[in-house]
Amino acid sequence: MNKPAEPISPPASAIPPVAEARTGALSLEGLHGTVRLPDLTARPWRQYLAFFGPALLVSVGYMDPGNWATDLQAGAQFRYSLLWIVGLSSVMAIFLQIASARLGLATGRDLAQCCRDFLPSWTRWPNYLSCELAIAACDLAEVLGSAVAIHLLFPGISLLLAVFITAFDVLLLLSLQRFGMRVIEAVVLVLVATIAGCYFIEIFVLPQTAPSFGEMGRALMAPNLAGFFHSHELIYVAIGIIGATVMPHNLYLHSALVQSRRLQKDEPSVRRAIRYNTIDTTVALSVAFLVNASILVLAAIVFYGKDSITLHSGQVIVFNADADWIQVAYLTLAPLVGTALASGFFAVALLASGQSSTITGTLAGQVVMEGFMHWKIKPWVRRLITRLCAIVPAIVFIAFRGDGSVTDLLTLSQVVLALQLPLAMFPLMYFVCSRKRMGTQRLGWFLRTAGWASCLLITALDIYGLPGALHDAWGVLAGR
Repeated sequence: MNKPAEPISPPASAIPPVAEARTGALSLEGLHGTVRLPDLTARPWRQYLAFFGPALLVSVGYMDPGNWATDLQAGAQFRYSLLWIVGLSSVMAIFLQIASARLGLATGRDLAQCCRDFLPSWTRWPNYLSCELAIAACDLAEVLGSAVAIHLLFPGISLLLAVFITAFDVLLLLSLQRFGMRVIEAVVLVLVATIAGCYFIEIFVLPQTAPSFGEMGRALMAPNLAGFFHSHELIYVAIGIIGATVMPHNLYLHSALVQSRRLQKDEPSVRRAIRYNTIDTTVALSVAFLVNASILVLAAIVFYGKDSITLHSGQVIVFNADADWIQVAYLTLAPLVGTALASGFFAVALLASGQSSTITGTLAGQVVMEGFMHWKIKPWVRRLITRLCAIVPAIVFIAFRGDGSVTDLLTLSQVVLALQLPLAMFPLMYFVCSRKRMGTQRLGWFLRTAGWASCLLITALDIYGLPGALHDAWGVLAGR
């Protein structure tokens, strides 16, 4: 009798890296692999809907109140001159988020786990602490955005009391996580649709705020670069836009969220997941770009060329570089546009922005804590700690310096985010360009070039603007 032939093992290079990683700790364990996927032979639209969601959750970080403040300032001071910067920052964000999603799909690890497993051990604590600081800073912006929206929708509630009220969104996230990933994605979809719908009405329905699309197109596609590089103020606001757009915690979060799908380990399934997540990322962040562009355009239409305005109450609002643009936008929108509905839409969209960003910020905190340190705590405890880190400074500043300190606090949060961003971007690009870590799913030459160019440009702008940002941050801390 012939002896049966022994099975031939494939070469190590042919085994997807994801197969090795599944044996370790799972990213977002309670949500990991909970969404079923259709067969490879299913219709493309069914497959896309199955993968739709992670990029949507990530995109809300590109529409948070920090973005609102910088976009409002840019439109009010420079009309459409910085619209191309909003587009450029969105394109760079798409490249980096595609890289983050591919890292999670190809390796089965999120970015925090990769940093722990593949970088020198001495980098673990600095990276982890900087991530936590960035998440707290981002949460500070979300607290302020939600609090301002509550204060504006309900004038009887002071801004200080509204900050306290935002602490109760702990219960919102706790209840959502019990129902699974799809419910979280559905809630965020409603919030994002609310933001987009409000701005669609203000720009395309209300005749008083109809923009000049020809002028917008020229500003976006053919910017005045000579004038830009000769204006220190333009460059400074542009750095603020880029710093508020590309969020470091989103690079950690996206690599974890894509693993909420029940992925197969074979190469065709991994390629399918990468393809549809790339499409999902491009679509979701394009929507985020449209929202940010709409905020800038609305501010340009309503505020540009005006030094001040007198409200019906007799209060005079002065427009300058130190203006609290989020609150100014609400107070002045109704008399300038001619309808109180515009102000209501603005406040509702701002509240939706703060709450949706709150959900994703908490998930990002869970990812970095478990990925870097292997610590596991209950979601509501994690959320409470993060929210307290944001609420305490907000309460102290508002109690001692009044409602006008919102812009100052947003300045502080953007400085912290700018400092942390390179610590997330460079490890990400190092991993996704490594054939050892990614195997056959390593980034191609185009995405490698675009990703590294984005990293270097963002870092150079951060370094260029850092002295001024630190000066402003010190002024905030010193009470000037």
